[in-house]
Amino acid sequence: MKFHTFGDKRLPHILMIHGGGNAWWNYLRQARALSPRYHVILPTLDGHGEEFATPYVSTEKTADQILEYIDSHCGGHLFALCGVSLGGQIVIELLSRRADLAQKAIIDGSLCIPQPALGRFCIASVRLFGRWMFSERACRWQLALMPKTLPEKMCYPEEIQAHYMEDMPRLPMETLYTMYRTYMMHYRLKDSIRNTRAQVMYWYGEKEMKCVKRSAQLFRSMVPSCTIREAKGYGHGYLSVYLPEEWLQAALPFLEGKA
Repeated sequence: MKFHTFGDKRLPHILMIHGGGNAWWNYLRQARALSPRYHVILPTLDGHGEEFATPYVSTEKTADQILEYIDSHCGGHLFALCGVSLGGQIVIELLSRRADLAQKAIIDGSLCIPQPALGRFCIASVRLFGRWMFSERACRWQLALMPKTLPEKMCYPEEIQAHYMEDMPRLPMETLYTMYRTYMMHYRLKDSIRNTRAQVMYWYGEKEMKCVKRSAQLFRSMVPSCTIREAKGYGHGYLSVYLPEEWLQAALPFLEGKA
Protein backbone atom coordinates (compact mmCIF):
# COMPACT_ATOMS: atom_id res chain seq x y z
CA MET A 1 0.00 0.00 0.00
CA LYS A 2 1.27 3.45 -0.91
CA PHE A 3 0.32 6.68 0.84
CA HIS A 4 0.18 10.10 -0.86
CA THR A 5 0.16 13.11 1.47
CA PHE A 6 -0.84 16.76 1.15
CA GLY A 7 -0.36 19.64 3.58
CA ASP A 8 1.70 20.19 6.70
CA LYS A 9 2.14 17.06 8.83
CA ARG A 10 1.58 19.18 11.96
CA LEU A 11 -2.02 19.89 10.92
CA PRO A 12 -4.95 17.61 11.88
CA HIS A 13 -4.85 14.37 9.88
CA ILE A 14 -7.59 13.37 7.43
CA LEU A 15 -7.31 9.97 5.72
CA MET A 16 -9.47 9.41 2.62
CA ILE A 17 -9.89 5.95 1.07
CA HIS A 18 -10.77 5.46 -2.58
CA GLY A 19 -13.32 3.05 -4.00
CA GLY A 20 -12.71 -0.33 -5.61
CA GLY A 21 -11.11 -0.16 -9.04
CA ASN A 22 -9.92 3.43 -8.63
CA ALA A 23 -6.85 4.72 -6.80
CA TRP A 24 -5.60 7.61 -4.66
CA TRP A 25 -6.63 10.21 -7.27
CA ASN A 26 -10.28 9.44 -6.44
CA TYR A 27 -9.97 12.16 -3.75
CA LEU A 28 -7.14 14.23 -5.27
CA ARG A 29 -9.21 17.37 -5.85
CA GLN A 30 -10.67 17.27 -2.34
CA ALA A 31 -7.22 16.69 -0.84
CA ARG A 32 -5.78 19.77 -2.51
CA ALA A 33 -8.68 21.91 -1.34
CA LEU A 34 -8.37 20.65 2.24
CA SER A 35 -4.56 20.75 2.45
CA PRO A 36 -4.22 24.38 3.66
CA ARG A 37 -6.12 23.40 6.83
CA TYR A 38 -5.43 19.67 7.18
CA HIS A 39 -2.76 17.06 6.57
CA VAL A 40 -4.52 14.83 4.02
CA ILE A 41 -3.50 11.21 3.43
CA LEU A 42 -4.61 9.31 0.33
CA PRO A 43 -3.71 5.60 0.28
CA THR A 44 -3.60 3.49 -2.86
CA LEU A 45 -4.98 0.11 -1.82
CA ASP A 46 -3.17 -3.08 -2.75
CA GLY A 47 -4.20 -4.41 -6.15
CA HIS A 48 -5.03 -0.89 -7.40
CA GLY A 49 -3.20 1.89 -9.23
CA GLU A 50 0.57 1.79 -8.78
CA GLU A 51 0.09 -1.07 -6.29
CA PHE A 52 -1.51 -3.31 -8.94
CA ALA A 53 1.14 -6.03 -8.53
CA THR A 54 0.40 -6.55 -4.82
CA PRO A 55 -2.66 -8.79 -4.36
CA TYR A 56 -5.69 -7.26 -2.66
CA VAL A 57 -6.73 -9.49 0.27
CA SER A 58 -9.73 -8.14 2.18
CA THR A 59 -11.32 -5.23 4.03
CA GLU A 60 -9.90 -6.52 7.31
CA LYS A 61 -6.35 -6.92 5.99
CA THR A 62 -6.46 -3.43 4.52
CA ALA A 63 -7.61 -2.06 7.89
CA ASP A 64 -4.58 -3.75 9.50
CA GLN A 65 -2.25 -1.96 7.08
CA ILE A 66 -3.88 1.42 7.54
CA LEU A 67 -3.82 1.15 11.33
CA GLU A 68 -0.11 0.39 11.16
CA TYR A 69 0.40 3.57 9.12
CA ILE A 70 -1.73 5.65 11.51
CA ASP A 71 0.25 4.38 14.48
CA SER A 72 3.58 5.06 12.77
CA HIS A 73 2.83 8.44 11.19
CA CYS A 74 -0.16 10.00 12.98
CA GLY A 75 0.35 9.13 16.62
CA GLY A 76 -2.42 6.53 16.48
CA HIS A 77 -5.20 9.06 15.95
CA LEU A 78 -6.87 10.95 13.10
CA PHE A 79 -9.07 13.99 12.99
CA ALA A 80 -11.21 12.43 10.25
CA LEU A 81 -11.69 9.34 8.11
CA CYS A 82 -13.48 9.39 4.75
CA GLY A 83 -14.17 6.67 2.21
CA VAL A 84 -16.37 5.86 -0.76
CA SER A 85 -17.81 2.44 -1.64
CA LEU A 86 -15.09 -0.11 -0.73
CA GLY A 87 -13.19 2.72 0.95
CA GLY A 88 -16.21 3.50 3.10
CA GLN A 89 -16.45 -0.12 4.19
CA ILE A 90 -12.80 0.06 5.25
CA VAL A 91 -13.67 3.20 7.25
CA ILE A 92 -16.43 1.21 8.98
CA GLU A 93 -13.98 -1.55 9.82
CA LEU A 94 -11.44 0.94 11.18
CA LEU A 95 -14.06 2.60 13.39
CA SER A 96 -15.09 -0.80 14.72
CA ARG A 97 -11.48 -1.56 15.69
CA ARG A 98 -10.80 1.51 17.86
CA ALA A 99 -13.45 3.62 19.50
CA ASP A 100 -11.23 6.73 19.60
CA LEU A 101 -9.48 6.36 16.24
CA ALA A 102 -11.07 9.47 14.67
CA GLN A 103 -13.21 12.40 15.72
CA LYS A 104 -15.18 12.50 12.46
CA ALA A 105 -15.99 10.07 9.66
CA ILE A 106 -17.77 10.25 6.30
CA ILE A 107 -18.94 7.00 4.73
CA ASP A 108 -20.20 7.32 1.15
CA GLY A 109 -22.25 4.64 -0.62
CA SER A 110 -20.85 1.64 1.26
CA LEU A 111 -22.12 -1.83 2.06
CA CYS A 112 -22.07 -3.45 5.49
CA ILE A 113 -24.70 -6.13 4.79
CA PRO A 114 -23.58 -9.16 2.70
CA GLN A 115 -24.99 -9.36 -0.82
CA PRO A 116 -23.87 -12.79 -2.10
CA ALA A 117 -26.11 -12.88 -5.18
CA LEU A 118 -24.94 -9.43 -6.29
CA GLY A 119 -21.32 -10.41 -5.68
CA ARG A 120 -21.64 -13.57 -7.79
CA PHE A 121 -23.27 -11.58 -10.59
CA CYS A 122 -20.46 -9.01 -10.59
CA ILE A 123 -17.78 -11.72 -10.62
CA ALA A 124 -19.49 -13.47 -13.53
CA SER A 125 -19.74 -10.17 -15.43
CA VAL A 126 -16.05 -9.45 -14.95
CA ARG A 127 -15.09 -12.96 -16.07
CA LEU A 128 -17.07 -12.43 -19.26
CA PHE A 129 -16.35 -8.79 -20.05
CA GLY A 130 -13.63 -7.52 -17.68
CA ARG A 131 -10.71 -7.69 -20.11
CA TRP A 132 -12.66 -5.63 -22.60
CA MET A 133 -14.18 -3.24 -20.04
CA PHE A 134 -10.77 -2.22 -18.68
CA SER A 135 -8.69 -2.35 -21.86
CA GLU A 136 -6.88 0.83 -22.87
CA ARG A 137 -9.21 1.28 -25.82
CA ALA A 138 -12.31 0.87 -23.63
CA CYS A 139 -10.98 3.35 -21.07
CA ARG A 140 -10.37 5.94 -23.78
CA TRP A 141 -13.88 5.33 -25.08
CA GLN A 142 -15.36 5.74 -21.58
CA LEU A 143 -13.60 9.08 -21.11
CA ALA A 144 -14.70 10.23 -24.56
CA LEU A 145 -18.32 9.42 -23.67
CA MET A 146 -18.27 11.40 -20.42
CA PRO A 147 -19.10 14.81 -21.97
CA LYS A 148 -21.92 13.22 -23.95
CA THR A 149 -23.51 11.30 -21.08
CA LEU A 150 -22.77 13.39 -17.97
CA PRO A 151 -23.19 17.05 -17.02
CA GLU A 152 -20.04 19.09 -17.62
CA LYS A 153 -19.40 19.48 -13.88
CA MET A 154 -19.10 15.67 -13.54
CA CYS A 155 -16.50 15.17 -16.28
CA TYR A 156 -12.94 14.40 -15.24
CA PRO A 157 -10.39 17.19 -15.77
CA GLU A 158 -7.31 16.32 -17.83
CA GLU A 159 -5.17 15.47 -14.81
CA ILE A 160 -7.65 12.89 -13.50
CA GLN A 161 -8.11 11.52 -17.02
CA ALA A 162 -4.35 10.94 -17.22
CA HIS A 163 -4.36 9.02 -13.93
CA TYR A 164 -7.40 7.05 -15.08
CA MET A 165 -5.69 6.04 -18.31
CA GLU A 166 -2.53 5.04 -16.48
CA ASP A 167 -4.20 2.97 -13.77
CA MET A 168 -7.40 1.43 -15.10
CA PRO A 169 -5.94 -0.69 -17.95
CA ARG A 170 -3.51 -2.36 -15.52
CA LEU A 171 -6.16 -3.19 -12.92
CA PRO A 172 -5.88 -6.95 -12.30
CA MET A 173 -9.07 -8.93 -12.77
CA GLU A 174 -8.13 -10.87 -9.63
CA THR A 175 -8.41 -7.62 -7.64
CA LEU A 176 -12.03 -7.30 -8.76
CA TYR A 177 -12.85 -10.95 -8.02
CA THR A 178 -11.43 -10.66 -4.49
CA MET A 179 -13.06 -7.29 -3.92
CA TYR A 180 -16.51 -8.55 -4.89
CA ARG A 181 -16.10 -11.60 -2.66
CA THR A 182 -14.92 -9.65 0.38
CA TYR A 183 -16.74 -6.33 -0.05
CA MET A 184 -20.08 -7.60 -1.37
CA MET A 185 -20.40 -11.22 -0.27
CA HIS A 186 -18.68 -11.55 3.11
CA TYR A 187 -18.36 -8.31 5.06
CA ARG A 188 -20.73 -7.79 7.99
CA LEU A 189 -21.03 -4.83 10.30
CA LYS A 190 -19.38 -5.78 13.59
CA ASP A 191 -21.07 -5.26 16.95
CA SER A 192 -18.00 -3.36 18.19
CA ILE A 193 -19.04 -0.42 15.97
CA ARG A 194 -21.40 0.51 18.83
CA ASN A 195 -18.34 1.67 20.78
CA THR A 196 -17.12 4.27 18.30
CA ARG A 197 -16.86 7.79 19.60
CA ALA A 198 -16.56 9.30 16.14
CA GLN A 199 -19.19 11.66 14.80
CA VAL A 200 -20.32 9.92 11.60
CA MET A 201 -22.13 10.98 8.43
CA TYR A 202 -23.33 8.17 6.14
CA TRP A 203 -23.99 9.40 2.62
CA TYR A 204 -25.67 7.70 -0.31
CA GLY A 205 -27.14 8.79 -3.62
CA GLU A 206 -30.87 8.84 -4.16
CA LYS A 207 -30.35 6.35 -7.03
CA GLU A 208 -28.22 3.92 -4.98
CA MET A 209 -29.19 0.26 -4.68
CA LYS A 210 -31.52 -0.55 -1.79
CA CYS A 211 -28.84 -2.64 -0.10
CA VAL A 212 -26.67 0.48 0.31
CA LYS A 213 -29.55 2.39 1.88
CA ARG A 214 -30.28 -0.56 4.19
CA SER A 215 -26.62 -0.59 5.17
CA ALA A 216 -26.86 3.04 6.22
CA GLN A 217 -29.97 2.31 8.28
CA LEU A 218 -28.30 -0.68 9.95
CA PHE A 219 -25.25 1.43 10.79
CA ARG A 220 -27.42 4.13 12.36
CA SER A 221 -29.32 1.53 14.38
CA MET A 222 -26.00 0.61 16.01
CA VAL A 223 -24.58 4.16 16.09
CA PRO A 224 -27.66 6.32 16.81
CA SER A 225 -25.69 9.57 16.60
CA CYS A 226 -24.92 8.89 12.92
CA THR A 227 -26.43 11.33 10.43
CA ILE A 228 -27.68 9.99 7.09
CA ARG A 229 -27.53 12.24 4.02
CA GLU A 230 -29.22 11.35 0.73
CA ALA A 231 -27.77 13.10 -2.32
CA LYS A 232 -30.85 13.89 -4.38
CA GLY A 233 -30.72 12.88 -8.03
CA TYR A 234 -27.32 11.19 -7.74
CA GLY A 235 -26.06 7.63 -8.06
CA HIS A 236 -23.28 5.62 -6.47
CA GLY A 237 -20.41 7.71 -5.11
CA TYR A 238 -21.19 10.73 -7.29
CA LEU A 239 -20.12 13.34 -4.71
CA SER A 240 -16.81 11.68 -3.88
CA VAL A 241 -15.83 10.64 -7.40
CA TYR A 242 -17.33 13.18 -9.79
CA LEU A 243 -18.38 16.25 -7.80
CA PRO A 244 -15.58 17.39 -5.49
CA GLU A 245 -16.99 20.90 -5.09
CA GLU A 246 -20.34 19.54 -3.89
CA TRP A 247 -18.48 17.05 -1.68
CA LEU A 248 -16.64 19.95 -0.05
CA GLN A 249 -19.85 21.97 0.37
CA ALA A 250 -21.36 19.06 2.31
CA ALA A 251 -18.22 17.94 4.15
CA LEU A 252 -16.66 21.19 5.35
CA PRO A 253 -19.51 22.28 7.66
CA PHE A 254 -19.43 18.80 9.20
CA LEU A 255 -15.65 18.76 9.60
CA GLU A 256 -15.60 22.27 11.03
CA GLY A 257 -18.46 21.72 13.47
CA LYS A 258 -20.94 23.97 11.66
CA ALA A 259 -23.46 21.22 10.79
